[in-house]
Amino acid sequence: MLCLETADLCHRYAPDEAVLHDIALAVPQGSVYGFLGPNGAGKTTTLRLVLGLIRKQRGAITIFGRSLDRHRVDILRRVGSLIESPSLYEHLTAAENLALLRRIHRVPERRIASVLERVGLAGTRQKRVGQFSLGMKQRLGIAAAMLHDPALLILDEPTNGLDPNGIIEMRDLLVALNREQGTTLLVSSHLLAEIERFVTHVGIVHRGRLLFQGTLAALRQERQPLAPVLLHTADDAQALRVLAAAGIGAQSTAHGIVLPSMPPPQIAAINRRLVEHGIDVHGIGADGGDLESIFMGLIGSRAA
Repeated sequence: MLCLETADLCHRYAPDEAVLHDIALAVPQGSVYGFLGPNGAGKTTTLRLVLGLIRKQRGAITIFGRSLDRHRVDILRRVGSLIESPSLYEHLTAAENLALLRRIHRVPERRIASVLERVGLAGTRQKRVGQFSLGMKQRLGIAAAMLHDPALLILDEPTNGLDPNGIIEMRDLLVALNREQGTTLLVSSHLLAEIERFVTHVGIVHRGRLLFQGTLAALRQERQPLAPVLLHTADDAQALRVLAAAGIGAQSTAHGIVLPSMPPPQIAAINRRLVEHGIDVHGIGADGGDLESIFMGLIGSRAA
């Protein structure tokens, strides 16, 4: 079942400035969907359209199985979002900012302490938001998005302004929301190595067009056959001789021994063969199989 679906979603800021072309998102319920693309690809415009922040020009948007056009208010009551920078009152404390939102969402007062604890801001007490760092403001923005316990959480670059430890804590928070509470997450980000650690599905947009959509495993399976195998051993010269004797083409490079693309069982067989010949294998696997390499290869193939 899909939590969010768009069809034929197009948008122009000017007659000759098309920024989205037939975007068809399919975000499964209970998933962590990573929405990826370079700057200017159309990610934020898509999210703004999904949230009704800009007027839809063409296409359909369905959330929780209902049309956003006909059920906008009811739908958005169950959606939390943080798009770009959070809107905060800097002369108020974190708790005071959330208290204003609590009245709008009509949630129990105890939710304020709960969400501040979850994003690591429970100790801010009387500190005004104007004194917060950029990372602390980002955390408070996410706390505001979580306040009414939404079924769908849409976050645009949620780790902006966070230090490495803060990024890890944010990842753990999002994973917990998904696994423990069943919250569906739609997260846009340019930090591909970080996104790779916790998403279940990805959508890759480039120049306003959706190039790929599906599970992370499916993306790897689709692109992995193109990736060569990189091998590191304690004795590359001897390893090359063993591989040649087995009829396996290999080439020595500055980065290690490069083998042709092959399926995982064959990679495992090569590893066993080398170990049986007394050669220590320090590393073996598909080169460029990480999300960043796949992403760059995918958008690079559409650069023309």
